[in-house]
Amino acid sequence: MRTPNALIGVPADATQAERSAMLTAANDAGFSKVVLVDEPFAAAVGAGLPVEQAAGSMIIECGAGTTEVAIFSLGGRCETGTVRIGGAALDKAFADRLHLQHKFLIGDLSAEQLKLDYAAKCQGPQVERETPIVVGGRCLRAGLPKAIEVAASDFDQAVEKHVEQIVHVVRTVLGRTAPELSQDIYDRGVMLTGGGALMPLMSAMISEATGLHVATAAEPANCVANGLHRMLTS
Repeated sequence: MRTPNALIGVPADATQAERSAMLTAANDAGFSKVVLVDEPFAAAVGAGLPVEQAAGSMIIECGAGTTEVAIFSLGGRCETGTVRIGGAALDKAFADRLHLQHKFLIGDLSAEQLKLDYAAKCQGPQVERETPIVVGGRCLRAGLPKAIEVAASDFDQAVEKHVEQIVHVVRTVLGRTAPELSQDIYDRGVMLTGGGALMPLMSAMISEATGLHVATAAEPANCVANGLHRMLTS
């Protein structure tokens, strides 16, 4: 098989219309041959999972707008599940929390930075977690720019609610999985990829809900890109 001019990652649940639109855009961009690849599969390849083997490999790809759960074996997708939430939804949850609890507005970039600061503090020592996070924005009470200090624990509930939706999809996919593949997944565990994989509580809550070992890929945010590159150059 000739190496295609381009590989493009798409959500596993992308509709035929969405896939056709992507192909049309790629053709208009000048690519003579384009292959669409499901992003969970590309992420699994990028994370180094043995997706071509006759055994089950499970991945949770935590993207910006979508979180996808998939099980692969013999190079094909056996089961999949999708929830239309991701890092962007969590950014909004952080901003909404500040709005409701502190009457304080922040922009999209500030919300993303707040999320990253929260993750860093939660992964550090306890003394670091107790240090307030400083965030700038606009105070609704005064109508003026301001910086406030917030505790990392203020956002625990928002993160837990976010992860609970992902856990539900994970359990649903596992409930549909063939027994033979279930044994493989029990032995191998689950791989987290995507930028959201670094969010505290993600691996712990999934592991607690399923009893499975949950690992985070090296450079999780780059797994889809790395997988597409490997497939394109192999």
